[in-house]
Amino acid sequence: MEDWKVELGKKALEAGMLKDPQWLNRLDEPMPLWVLLELAFTLIERLDPPTISYD
Repeated sequence: MEDWKVELGKKALEAGMLKDPQWLNRLDEPMPLWVLLELAFTLIERLDPPTISYD
């Protein structure tokens, strides 16, 4: 596996984007759609957290 893929995987693991370190050994495998959706919703929540009215 290419070094750049391993580095991306390590960064994703450190950032909490990957929760299972075993993915580092399977970076060339397709990722299930549910994993991509979970990642997308996590990023959306981080970038635009739900607002709570203080009224």
